[in-house]
Order: sequence, then C-alpha cells, then structure tokens
Amino acid sequence: MKPTLVILAAGMASRYGSMKQIQSFGPSGETIMDYSIYDAIEAGFGKIVFIIREDFSEQFKSIFEPKLKGKIATDYVYQHLAAFTEGKNVTPERVKPWGTAHAVLCCKGKLNEPFAVINADDFYGKDAFVQAATFLNNECNDQTYSIIGYELGKTLSDNGTVSRGVCSVDDNGNLIDINERTKIFKNEDGVIVYEDNDQLFPLTADTIVSMNFLCYPASFVALCESEFSNFLDAQGMELKSEFFLPSVTKHFVNAKLGNVKVGTTSASWFGVTYKEDAPVVQASISNLVEKGLYPSNLWGQ
Repeated sequence: MKPTLVILAAGMASRYGSMKQIQSFGPSGETIMDYSIYDAIEAGFGKIVFIIREDFSEQFKSIFEPKLKGKIATDYVYQHLAAFTEGKNVTPERVKPWGTAHAVLCCKGKLNEPFAVINADDFYGKDAFVQAATFLNNECNDQTYSIIGYELGKTLSDNGTVSRGVCSVDDNGNLIDINERTKIFKNEDGVIVYEDNDQLFPLTADTIVSMNFLCYPASFVALCESEFSNFLDAQGMELKSEFFLPSVTKHFVNAKLGNVKVGTTSASWFGVTYKEDAPVVQASISNLVEKGLYPSNLWGQ
C-alpha cells in the first residue's frame, strides 16, 4: 500500500493575514501545495488528505480537484474546534484551532497506512519527499517514526519571528528531545535566538529543526487521541494553547515507546509566514523552473 500525504491547510494564517494556502506563487498560478503534491506523486505517494476548514472547502476543492483528477487520490478532513472535546472542560471563548496534532487526530478513520504530514505553506523540495517515501515504505512501524529535518539557519524569515520544532539528536540520528519554539529570530547582532517567558536563548544556525515534515504509522492517530485528552485536562481552558505534533512526538520518545529517526535533507526550504515573504518565494520557484527542475505549467493544463 502506497503511503499517504497529509497536508495541514486549516490554519487561520493570523500572521499572514489571508488564505496563503491557496495563493498563487508559480508561473502558471501554482500554489506552494501544488509543488509538494507534484513532488509527492513523483516520490510514490498514493493519496493526499487535505485538512481544511469547512467554511472554505468548496473554494478549495474547486481549485485542486480539476488539476489532480486522475493523477492521485484525494480526501478531505475538516478540523472542528469541538472535535474530540466531548466531556472535557474547554473555554467557550476559543476561536483558534487546537493545533497540528489535533488536525491529524481529525483524520481518525481516514488513515490506514503509513503517512507523512506537511504544512500547506512550506516548500520542502524533491529530496525531502523521496526520503519520506523511502522511510514510509521500508522502515516505518509502530515503534519507528521519522522527522525530515532542516538546518535552522536556512529556515528563518527576514520579516519576523518563526515557529520551529528544535531537535536534539543522538549519535545514531535518533531524536532525544524536541521543543516547539514559537518565537525564533535573528537579533540586532545577527545571532539566532528564541524568546521564552520574556527571556532570549541562543541557537546555532546548524541546529536541526522540524518544519512539520513528519512520518508516522497509522497507529499515531490513536496516540494523538490519548494525548489530546491529557492536553485538554491540563490546558483546555487556555485561550491560545496548542496541541502540537512535536509534543506528541516528544511524548513517544520520553515514554520509550520507540525511536524517531531524524534525517536531514539537502533540499532547500522556503515558506510564507508573512506577506513580505511572498516575493522571495515567487523568485525561488521561478529559479527552480528556470533550472528545469519543474515545468512552467506544473499540471500541463
């Protein structure tokens, strides 16, 4: 059975200010997601599961279904705030989605094979998808997960802070620890730092970080469900608490349930956190097209 690619596209894009998931960046109107899907098909993925908000599902489907028809199977999952919160105390004022691990939990019943998770608004590069497909087809099991890692210095924005899963890795390439750092930036001296509780801590440019390109067996969804229950008990009344994929992955390691292999890719990453990032993304894609790595019209329509 071919692996599935799960694309996280339900975020509210609060820092960006619009629906960047469906913004055109390629020469023929391609979104960043189009390039990820194209690379996934080439690498041997068999299905795409889009996690989206129900209120823009028709617009979303009208964009992607015509160009993907006959090329790869597609399915859709809606991330609702109320999903899997029954019987729990949660704040009624909350608007923001519960986070990336909750999004994957909303795929319960849809994922029966090894799968990879990516962000809709990140460009990961061909090599990352080849690595992921190879792992999912040959190594992935209930005790073995994987992260496709990137060097932190190559994943920053010049236009503001970014969130990254900062990884600690042992000599065998297995994950020791991962922590979601939500405010990483370069200070006035050019030093990369992250802010936590109003304090700044330095990070090196070669620090391996997760860009939410993660590889799991189907059983990971059940782990998300049990951990989400614990999360709601602890943080369900908080207005902006988030249930992150790195948090569940960290629990998997700390509970000694198995190993998480951290592979680093030679592919170049770029993405859009802020509107000001868009011209850089467009230029980067144009450069890849000019080099012949992608056709000027991705789907030939």
